[in-house]
Amino acid sequence: MTIEEKQQLFKEALGNYPTGVTIVTTYTDDNIPVGLTVNSFASVSLDPLLVLWSIDHRVSSLEAFTKGKKFAVHILAADQVELCKTFATPNVDRFSQCKWNKSEFGLPVIEGAFSVLQCELFKTVEAGDHTILIGQVLDIQVENRNPMLYHRRHFGSIPAEFYTDIEKK
Repeated sequence: MTIEEKQQLFKEALGNYPTGVTIVTTYTDDNIPVGLTVNSFASVSLDPLLVLWSIDHRVSSLEAFTKGKKFAVHILAADQVELCKTFATPNVDRFSQCKWNKSEFGLPVIEGAFSVLQCELFKTVEAGDHTILIGQVLDIQVENRNPMLYHRRHFGSIPAEFYTDIEKK
């Protein structure tokens, strides 16, 4: 099997793994807000509170995230599909397409997310063509909203019957 065939199978396998969707934001050295859509997000530790996500080395905002000291992870709400797509699209003014403000921790925070975790960079780990960023959570906001689900290149909310099926077992 060639490396290209393995990569295609890898994409197929992981594309069938349902995930939540996040937008991660920070500022450049020039105080310009940057952000991107990320689904490689996971919890790491409760003590201290740590989360992780990874960034492709080809992303133009790589240095802002890896050299910066803080970032905000927005766990998107189910109705934020257009925002998700905007932050996944290259060469657009992403922050002109949404409501956001500078937080008390000095981070660009987008309104309307299910949850926002403001983090201080704890550690970076080089891993293949990505860098894994581990952040220590400084602040957590959670809204009474349904989170977004991503599966097979589709976005949506968690179906109500998902919870009903659990209760029947």
